[in-house]
Amino acid sequence: MNTQTTKVIFWTGAVLISLWFGASGFFELTGNPLVWGITQQLGYPAHFIYILGVFKLSGVVVMLTPNRLLRLKEWVFAGIFFDILFAFFSKVAVLGFPATIDAIIAFGIISVTYVMYRKLYTVTYEQNQ
Repeated sequence: MNTQTTKVIFWTGAVLISLWFGASGFFELTGNPLVWGITQQLGYPAHFIYILGVFKLSGVVVMLTPNRLLRLKEWVFAGIFFDILFAFFSKVAVLGFPATIDAIIAFGIISVTYVMYRKLYTVTYEQNQ
């Protein structure tokens, strides 16, 4: 796979996951009844929903910053991974497996995006160490 293809796949995934998590963060911070209802049904307290919203929007800014904040992007990828993982298991426990389809799709997108990220920026990490 050439570099141009890798970049296209990475940026497509980064934009899709940023739209997903950006919308989610916005709805969490603005008190959207649907998002809040599901999150509280899963057992999470109100203050946690606000924290999620702030970190999701912050992560989107970092994710969409080109060629900068590379170490922080690693943390963003980890945060998104854990958010998806916790959402998956919370939904399985409370709502049942059919409610996890969004988490499964998000996990696929973030996994492919991260692999492309590592292909693009491995050389940068090696040169800086």
